[in-house]
Amino acid sequence: MTSRLGLLARIDARPENADKVERMLTDAVDLARQEEGTVTWFAFRLGPVSFGIFDTFADEQGRTDHLNGRIAAALGDSVALLATAPTIEQIDILAATPL
Repeated sequence: MTSRLGLLARIDARPENADKVERMLTDAVDLARQEEGTVTWFAFRLGPVSFGIFDTFADEQGRTDHLNGRIAAALGDSVALLATAPTIEQIDILAATPL
């Protein structure tokens, strides 16, 4: 397994901004592809106004670079679109496999 470190973010949009948050997340995949230390990056929808991001990293430097990178900055710039501040948790991956 190449990724033992990850981030799990929860993002709740204001109802009138859900489409804008969805667009921001789908557009962010291009930014994630440019990050050398990011191994996988997923954006997902949990409900009408609830979204999330799950990403994995080869090492702590990759995770730190991501937290200080362009996606985090874009999320910070979009705070007016959100109902609450995003929650971001650092996680340790216990097991994973491609199926």
